[in-house]
Amino acid sequence: MSQAPRPVGVDPGDLRDRLFELWTCKDMEGLRLVAAKGFSELGEPLAGLLEVLEGCPGSQKGKPSTLGQFILGEFLRWRPQKPQASLIRLPAELVPGLQRQALGLICDSRPGHMEPLLEIYQLGSLESGVLLKHVGYLWDCCSYREAALLAMKLDLQADLDMDKMCVPLVLLDKLPLAEAYVKGSPELQDRLVTTLDSWCSPQFSLDELRRQYPRLCLSKHQTDQIHPKMIVKHVFRLMEKFNIDPAKCSNSVHKRKLDSLRFLMMMHFREGRMSEENWSDHVQATVEGSLELQVQLVELLVRHSTLQQAAEWAHYYNLPRNRLPFGVWETIQSLPPSQPGVAPVCCPSSDLWEPSQNHQQRYYQLPVARDDVHFLSTLEQLELCQQTVMQPGAVVGVDMEWRAGFGTTSQQRVALIQLAVPGSVFLLDLCAPGIRQDPQTIRFIRELLSHKNILKLGYGMSGDLRSLVATWPEFSEEPPKVDGLLDLLQVHQKIQMSRRGCEGGRRSVEVGDAGGGGRGTAEKGLSLLVQQLLGRPLDKQEQLSNWERRPLRCSQLRYAAADACCLLDVYSVLKANPARFGLPADLRSVAHGPADSGKTKGERTPKDKSRKGRKKTREQKDSEQAPAVGTLAHRLGPSDVEGPSVCPRELRVVCDNMLQGLGRFLRCLGVDVVILENEDDHKEAAKLARTEDRVILTSGQPYQTLKSQVAEGRCLALDCTDKARDQAAQVIRHFHVRLTRHDIFSRCQACNNDEYLRLPQTAMTHLMKERGLVPEQAPPSEEVWDDHYEPLAPYNSWRDPQDPSFTPRCRWAPEGALDSQTLGFPSGAVVQLETVPPGLLPRIPEFFVCTGCGKVFWEGTHFDRVLSQFQDLLHISEDAPSTAPRA
Repeated sequence: MSQAPRPVGVDPGDLRDRLFELWTCKDMEGLRLVAAKGFSELGEPLAGLLEVLEGCPGSQKGKPSTLGQFILGEFLRWRPQKPQASLIRLPAELVPGLQRQALGLICDSRPGHMEPLLEIYQLGSLESGVLLKHVGYLWDCCSYREAALLAMKLDLQADLDMDKMCVPLVLLDKLPLAEAYVKGSPELQDRLVTTLDSWCSPQFSLDELRRQYPRLCLSKHQTDQIHPKMIVKHVFRLMEKFNIDPAKCSNSVHKRKLDSLRFLMMMHFREGRMSEENWSDHVQATVEGSLELQVQLVELLVRHSTLQQAAEWAHYYNLPRNRLPFGVWETIQSLPPSQPGVAPVCCPSSDLWEPSQNHQQRYYQLPVARDDVHFLSTLEQLELCQQTVMQPGAVVGVDMEWRAGFGTTSQQRVALIQLAVPGSVFLLDLCAPGIRQDPQTIRFIRELLSHKNILKLGYGMSGDLRSLVATWPEFSEEPPKVDGLLDLLQVHQKIQMSRRGCEGGRRSVEVGDAGGGGRGTAEKGLSLLVQQLLGRPLDKQEQLSNWERRPLRCSQLRYAAADACCLLDVYSVLKANPARFGLPADLRSVAHGPADSGKTKGERTPKDKSRKGRKKTREQKDSEQAPAVGTLAHRLGPSDVEGPSVCPRELRVVCDNMLQGLGRFLRCLGVDVVILENEDDHKEAAKLARTEDRVILTSGQPYQTLKSQVAEGRCLALDCTDKARDQAAQVIRHFHVRLTRHDIFSRCQACNNDEYLRLPQTAMTHLMKERGLVPEQAPPSEEVWDDHYEPLAPYNSWRDPQDPSFTPRCRWAPEGALDSQTLGFPSGAVVQLETVPPGLLPRIPEFFVCTGCGKVFWEGTHFDRVLSQFQDLLHISEDAPSTAPRA
């Protein structure tokens, strides 16, 4: 019996035309069936796929995906277990030609083609010269993003000019992509950071730089980002991220120190918020070793103070005469011969332990005697502290101090740890050589933090814990478990909300001046809590001290001890009558909210973000935001810590316009998402976050601006080079979202509404026939399909009976919500009947209509695809919810 001849394959052009017709009709189920059948009937699938793709239209404005992307996705799903779709079976001489043809399809007009083509055609095996040539072609076409992404996918960075590839990305406000480009290469990281630093030089000219890229068109927003102030921020951030020596970034360091010098002038001379000793100490540390900064100091003193003081500092630094402002040299000559110049910074002999009478009347006073304040600088003294503190059932006030860097240092290392118990205060000196890095010290702090039977009291502890991690790398390698911690910041926020009768939202812990004298400024944070409960606020004059200078002044020691002792007194008052303050009997049950947002306005924050001197907490880097305070979540990220889970509908976010794809994906998972439009300013995200209590999801440079406008932990940065699915998975894990199958499609992807109207098949058919949307002369199956293709499978025939059904956790609209005449809802939306392919009507028993925009949905393979994509995040053991309408 002779073998039947092999059938002639389907023409790729005909297949493309059929797919385009179905794509236009938005018949996605039909598309999938036709694509799978067409791939199987192509004579040569790999060559035919390229022919199909070459004739597909490119990206279109207003449409997030293209037909080519859809075809590639379906081909990848069809390809497994299909030997005819493998390069291995092709003659070796044909493979390079197909690979070059596939490489030519990678361009900016065909988004989403790069990764599938790289995988299907194994483009990484092509000669590097061919690949580099195509990268150069994309760059010449001004497709800078695609050129960089292709180079990254193929590991070609070492063979390309870093400046040529990355400078256009930075100019186009795509710095995160440039950071990803240099990832893993210290040499390229060094060059990127030093290049950015050169843009902070006084000789830098943006116009001259733009002339090197004449075809690069920048918007006003992009041009505004190339500002020294913004560039310095990025340089310091990248210096920390890539561990770059600050000596290589002299321009940025000089500018940051000059800004710090100006800030110190304002704090001391205009606002009077810094003592003479602290101001002098910080000034010397800022201008040390820099003639230019010393000259700037003298010029600023002439402007803000007197010629006398300017002359004293000029004499102290022995500045050359030709660099001095007018009148300073003459004043130096008139100084008395015995004039010692600038006084020493620390004068312990003139610093008394007992505060003045006025101080005692205005501020909270340390409740222990001088002899009960123990300054620990040896291991023997540390052992005494351990014996006292490490007692089960003990209550310990914990605080930490570090030197305010005013933005010139990216990491703050703890200089002093204060531990207060009733009757004693221990000040652990981490600047002592034998203490800071000794294993006994690290072990003691680790055991204290993790001891569940010792109650640790703190206020906004996340900043302290971050600095502790920066102090001891051991904490980064093996994070300590934090147990038995009561953060009084959370308690304070609860008190504030109870006082305002506003249990529905978090409020900042600050009020106006309580009439206690002073300069009329508000008491904030811990000082406010102490004032509210104990009658007088804390004296914060020493807050911005140089805590690394030894010996410490008596006023510094008194301040440090009082900061820890007051926690014990506050806890004692709260514990005596918690109901008076609207608190539960068990103070430890006060839930920890997302990060210590109140500390944004608290008084410990100048140490966290002293660069600007504003009392706002230094926010975390991209991967360092998390909801729990006592678990080092701010540093570790969500995968390393456990926190209370929330359901998707409880998570409210606003997506920046660079993450619109992520926003639609999160809506698909049931998250409440507001998505900014392309024309919206990034600041709109901060406004929505504050007014609607949302978390900002952003990427790139806007993160640096947005994070300073909202509470800590309320702004999350994501990698814009990641796929939307991966970004969504990161968000779900970060916020400990408990995702179930009932959350899938429980919210409209188009408008974010979570209310649907059920329309049975008969009702939908009747409505469409009434409006002439269903031709009556032929069955629906004959409208779309001809004899060459199989009819669509019956509804749900593709699903195993054991598979989960579509039961979304949403609100159901009553039948009367739809006006039968206008097909409108109370929201003004009208049912979009024209989007329903008539061929679906006989096979879909039930449709779902969004009452917010009128969009029509029905159950299909997309539901199962999303289930499979997030299978690792789903908690499918949860019982199915009731499908009854709920409010």
